[in-house]
Formats: sequence, structure tokens, C-alpha cells
Amino acid sequence: MLTSLIISQILSWVVILGLGVALLALARQVGVLHIRVAPAGALTTSGGSAVGDATIKIDARSIDGAPVTVGGHAHGVPLRLLMFVSAQCPLCKAIIPMAKSFARDERVALTFVGDDDVAAQRAMIAQHGLESYMFVNGPDVGQTFGVAKLPFAVLLDAEGTILSKGLVNSREHLESLVVAHEMGVKTVQDYIGSLKAQAA
Repeated sequence: MLTSLIISQILSWVVILGLGVALLALARQVGVLHIRVAPAGALTTSGGSAVGDATIKIDARSIDGAPVTVGGHAHGVPLRLLMFVSAQCPLCKAIIPMAKSFARDERVALTFVGDDDVAAQRAMIAQHGLESYMFVNGPDVGQTFGVAKLPFAVLLDAEGTILSKGLVNSREHLESLVVAHEMGVKTVQDYIGSLKAQAA
């Protein structure tokens, strides 16, 4: 009886030690995968103002016809997000709630920008509850920032400097704009490229 109890205890400890070793190996493998699997970031495109450029003030009009200044220095607004959307773009409609939530959580001033039929844009504003947000509708802002595809986002600081920009279609993409700024890189892709260069 005593012998069987001792054997069972020894087997229990062997199993526990084996599980501990397996857990350590799994944790190491997760760490390796974390380094190898690149985080999804906003996809940057060529054209328009580049990351790090200071923007000029663009005189535009809101969808209600009120004069609006986009870019340049903004008093008391540390971060601004320009979200380029269209009523004709299904991805834009999907990203709008994420952009609202992101701006609220990150304390970012959110401005929607479009260049579409006014009636269609008004319908989208009503559908997604954007009445409390600035909505600029016209070609000038998009042309200045070189926006060719939607949905597109540009993150500006208080001085109007472009901190990051790119095509976005998920909350993760929006967050990558802030992460790139906080890490001091132009894009998440640039950071990943530097890691790969160091590993080579």
C-alpha cells in the first residue's frame, strides 16, 4: 500500500514537471510567433503630403456650408484625426462606428471628410449619428492629402504636422496610427522592416 502511494506521488510530480516544461516551451513559441507575425497597420500610399510634413491651413466648407479650416495649427487640440469617407463606400460605413469609438477612447478630435453627393452624405450622417461631428464635403482636403482610396485616415498634431496616415478598415488600423506616432516611426510597416533588417 505504501509502495503504491509513493509510486503515484512520484508519477504525479513527473507529470507536473513535464507540464511545466511544456508550458515554458509554449510561452517561448508564442514569443517567437509574436515577433514573426507582423501587426496589421494602416496601409500607406504614395502621393500627397508625407508623414512629418507640416500642413497648411485649408479653407473648406462643412456639409452645412459653414467655413471650416482643416490643417495648420489648432489651439488646445493635441491630436486630430481626419477620417475620409463616402456614402458610396461600404467599408467606410463599417469603419465609422470604430472611428467614433477610437476617437472617444484616445481623446482625439475627429473630423469626417468626403467628396460626394450632399444628399447621400447627409443620409449617411443621419444613419450613423454624425451630427455632432464636423463633416467637410469637398475635393480640396482630399487632394491636398493625396487621398486616392477610401476609407483613409490622417493623424495630425496640434501644430498641424502629419504624424501618420493610411488606408484603414479596422480598429486595429486606426490604433496603428497612434502606435506609429508613439514609437516615433512613420508607419508600422517601417518598424517591421527595421526589425527584419536587424534580424538579417
